[in-house]
Parts: sequence; C-alpha cells; structure tokens
Amino acid sequence: MRRAMRLRAERRQLMTAEADVLAELKRLRTRVPQLTGALAASTDGLVLAADTAEAEGVAALTAAALGVALRLTEATGQGGFRELLVRGDQGYVASYAAGSSAVLTLLAEPRINVGRLHLEARRSGARIGELVDDALERPENT
Repeated sequence: MRRAMRLRAERRQLMTAEADVLAELKRLRTRVPQLTGALAASTDGLVLAADTAEAEGVAALTAAALGVALRLTEATGQGGFRELLVRGDQGYVASYAAGSSAVLTLLAEPRINVGRLHLEARRSGARIGELVDDALERPENT
C-alpha cells in the first residue's frame, strides 16, 4: 500500500515537468529535422511528454529494452546505461539516459547523421534529466 502511494506521488511530481520536457522535445526536433518522433518516459515506462503518435507503446518497449540494456552493461562490466541505438530498414530508434529517473527515446529517418543525433540527444537528455530530477526533488505540495 505504501509503495503504491509513493509511486502515485512520484508520478504526480514527474508530470509537473511535462510542459518543460515537451518544450525540450520540440526544440530537439527543430534542431534535428530528420527526427520522426520523440518522447521522454520514466524508467518504468510512464510517458512524461511525447511528440510522437505511438508514445504509450514506445514507452513500454523502451522500459523493456532499458532493462535488458542495464543487465547487459552490468554483465559485461561497461558501467551504467547511457544510450542504446537500434537501426532498422526504415530508420533508427535511439534511447538515452535522462537523469536518474527518465529516458529519452527518439525515432529517426534512415538518412540521419548519427553523430549529430548523438550530440543533440545527449544534450537534450541531460536537460530533460535535470527537469525530471528537479521535479522529483520538489516537495509534492508545491
């Protein structure tokens, strides 16, 4: 019961950062026009903000992929999770750590400059991480 109440309180706190996180996603999509979608989610798959149509499903799959990536980096001694890049026939899916409680996931066209994607996404991931972590540190009734 206490855990459920704590989780609800954390979700409410995370949602207070939604407008700022969404603004960062839109700025990122402006800087990188080859992006076809962007979302920020909690590490357990809750959508915090999205600029894509399929946000709920992508957030859930991101949480699952994050779990595997965490286990893989730990098992191989590579340290904590930072990013994951998947290349498909129709483009890329990239996920980046965003602070201690969130992840940034981007969908991109196949013609994207992957170096530029990493550069811009890492910057946005850091900014989103700050916003989310700050929201979690604020007392709930402010």
